[in-house]
Amino acid sequence: MEWEVVIGIENHVQLTTASKIFSGSPTTFGAEANTQASPVDLALPGVLPVMNKQAVDRAIRFGLAVGAKIAPASIFARKNYFYPDLPKGYQISQFEDPVVQGGTITFGYEKDGEFVTRTINLTRAHLEEDAGKSLHEDYAGMSGIDLNRAGTPLLEIVSEPELRSAAEAVAYCKALHSLVMWLGVCDGNMQEGSFRCDINVSVRPKGQQEYGTRCEIKNLNSFRFIEEAVHVEVRRQIELIEDGGKVVQATRLYDPDRKETREMRSKEDAQDYRYFPDPDLPPLVISNAWIEQVKGTMPELPAAMRARFISEYALPDYDSLVLTQSKAMANYFVAVVDAAGKENAKVAANWLMGDVSSTLNREGVDIADAPVKPAQLALMLKRIADGTINNKTAKELFGDMWAAKSDDDNLVDALIESKGLKQISDTGALEAIVNEVIANNEKSVEQYRAGKEAAINALIGQAMKASRGKANPAQLTELLKAKLAG
Repeated sequence: MEWEVVIGIENHVQLTTASKIFSGSPTTFGAEANTQASPVDLALPGVLPVMNKQAVDRAIRFGLAVGAKIAPASIFARKNYFYPDLPKGYQISQFEDPVVQGGTITFGYEKDGEFVTRTINLTRAHLEEDAGKSLHEDYAGMSGIDLNRAGTPLLEIVSEPELRSAAEAVAYCKALHSLVMWLGVCDGNMQEGSFRCDINVSVRPKGQQEYGTRCEIKNLNSFRFIEEAVHVEVRRQIELIEDGGKVVQATRLYDPDRKETREMRSKEDAQDYRYFPDPDLPPLVISNAWIEQVKGTMPELPAAMRARFISEYALPDYDSLVLTQSKAMANYFVAVVDAAGKENAKVAANWLMGDVSSTLNREGVDIADAPVKPAQLALMLKRIADGTINNKTAKELFGDMWAAKSDDDNLVDALIESKGLKQISDTGALEAIVNEVIANNEKSVEQYRAGKEAAINALIGQAMKASRGKANPAQLTELLKAKLAG
């Protein structure tokens, strides 16, 4: 039987506010345990929560970016359940009337050797507070409770169940991760818990309209774990069904060491949480003026920037999509083109998607911290364009620029001069190299003159080797063909 995978995702995004969602307690990561939990965060008798306006601003910002409806009035509810690290015995969240309703996320990914794009609908995004954290590793036979996270502002972003593979789930999460960082609403630090994923997975026979029974995999904090967990859970569910069993709705955890998911608890439905409006918080009313105020602070969004790269720089769709995966990459590209000129935009895109990205990945460096500055890369591209260096030499030069870690805008010219990288364009010097190559490679010469045009590549390779990679390839090829035709 062929099976279809159905995935919906809930992302918990920690908002970049200095204080918590309903109190003035700080949200600084890494503070000593239980030093950032106020009486309001603990719901001690006599205290009242007060809404953090900055958290609402960030929710509106996200809603505008995804084309969602911003609710004119939304309600905060108490979601009742027991966790050892939930001091109130309930979590303040939104249920029936979330602040952000609808919207879409568009992303691209590799599928069967092709780059494809998909648009996924969002159900909602709602504001809520985080719980504390249970600590198990440092306490033999016991657990510790750190309540510093209690009350930290979260935006929970819920997708429709429209994803159909682990690859799509990862690509969607990467696109969302990039967007919330682009907007400045989240720092995106997955190791610190700023961006966490709950993945709802089910399977059904291909062609069946009815959804299968889903299981939720909680608290995935890396893209690799998301991919692994989905593959593992899909395989578990298919094997279970094919062996005559039934999938039971449950919340599960992924164990990356054992490469398995295991049940944490039976899955609750909304009625199990006994939602009711929080009596201490009035409805959150968002006026059109407030929305317009936030709209005025919005950066250029990825979709608009992609369209601009296509129209202004004549970039292909693929290039524009890759370059706008992160704001830092897009800004770097724009800075390079501003310095190198629009005529070098495509070459700049090729370098960023190629040598620059591969070096960043190998070195584990973010592009914002790259030792090669945009102005330096731009000057290198100009030196390729004006014939000072060729592409082969440029790759060597880029490695030297990276290693130099210099802020000097004239670094490129200094390295070209000191390392003798200048391209040989002198006709006399090239002619001497060509004559020597023709004399020493009789077989290739005979093959080319006999009609085997590919044989010239071997001769060009020998000529480039003789020039130590510094010959002007276009001139060299033209001169070589002229000599061989004589």
